Amino acid sequence: MSSFWWFRLRSTIKDGIDNSLKHIEKERSMKNLKTLERLQQLHNLITNENTGTPKELANLLQISQRSVHLLVEQLKDYNANICYSRSRKTYYYCDDFDLQVSISVNVLTNNEVTQIFGGSYFLQNNLHIAS
Repeated sequence: MSSFWWFRLRSTIKDGIDNSLKHIEKERSMKNLKTLERLQQLHNLITNENTGTPKELANLLQISQRSVHLLVEQLKDYNANICYSRSRKTYYYCDDFDLQVSISVNVLTNNEVTQIFGGSYFLQNNLHIAS
């Protein structure tokens, strides 16, 4: 195989891998945003004590019951003391708790990034890597 074709093949494979990695990263970002959105929805329902049963909540959020339990556990990881009332068929906060989700997206062009970081110490060759 000539070196040109080998280089072309390697380049094509690298481009394919790079595109796949970008796609995976985008999916992760979207999944994280969806999770934050669901956490906020769940928080609002718990605050209003209007979640329904876990099965009803799963249907409302259009997720599995297992995902509902995972979201509840995530809120508990944020120190939310969550209880469930079988008689009222709802989750509720046993103690005061508030969750505020805010997302900020700033899109920068290459020129803007260069301007922001232009002259930065980190863009110079002053970085020393410990060995």
